[in-house]
Amino acid sequence: MSTHFLTVERLKKVFPATSGVANLPVFDDINFHIDKGEFVCIIGHSGCGKTTILNVLAGLDEASAGEAFMDGREVRGPSLDRGVVFQSHALMPWMSVLGNVAFAVKSRWPDWSKDKIAEHCTTYLEMVGLGHAIHKKPAELSGGMKQRVGIARAFAIQPKMLLLDEPFGALDALTRGTIQDELLKIVQATHQTVFMITHDVDEAILLADKILLMSNGPHAKIAEIVEITMPRSRTRAEIHHDPQYYRIRNHLVDFLVNRSKTYAGADAEMFHDAKNPPVVRPGLEGELAPVLPLKQAVNH
Repeated sequence: MSTHFLTVERLKKVFPATSGVANLPVFDDINFHIDKGEFVCIIGHSGCGKTTILNVLAGLDEASAGEAFMDGREVRGPSLDRGVVFQSHALMPWMSVLGNVAFAVKSRWPDWSKDKIAEHCTTYLEMVGLGHAIHKKPAELSGGMKQRVGIARAFAIQPKMLLLDEPFGALDALTRGTIQDELLKIVQATHQTVFMITHDVDEAILLADKILLMSNGPHAKIAEIVEITMPRSRTRAEIHHDPQYYRIRNHLVDFLVNRSKTYAGADAEMFHDAKNPPVVRPGLEGELAPVLPLKQAVNH
């Protein structure tokens, strides 16, 4: 049995056929693991199945094949052990900020008193800078504040794993940066295990311990696993001063612009072993991007 906190094995997704035409797998033979306390980002072009993978991990969707195990148990259906923050805030408009978080907390601990729930929720709302707004309704909040409520709600149920689906994608750059800083502080304080989808390379470098790079769909794969070797204490204000930053960034951009196409298609297995995607450390001098295996060069 795997010793990793989360293990994904041979995951595949095929959506139902339409108009009598069989659909190709969006992704196929997805294999990766996450250790407890790790922050993992996944990056890839639209259509490669990132959100579907997250939904499978959340128990909101079922894979066509393969399994996912978290903390020794197979993922089957939604669970409060997995907190999810979506692209939209998904707040209940008739409830206050405190009420939205309390609704989730009460579901987690139904025997808690009203005062204990309020105290617990307020602690997490203060962590995201909303201690002053606990009695406001969502309509009175900015977009960034609404997303903070969603983040506080997810953390407040103290899940074993947090799943983030581009939670900052619709925010302006300044608000996005502020919430990134708050998320970093909370994750470092709670040692939360996180799986996050993002299209923002800089965001991934700032937040992640490792980044999963997905090839283009259909038949998308985990093409590479990039380890972020910069110190974990990195901040937005200082990260670009580290010489590793640009080496990592250039590697990620080169993959997205050029190399992601190399791994696409049903014959992608000729390029690498999907069950053991190459792990690279581009931030370290002398660590090069993975080269294509000899059989690919021979066949092409």
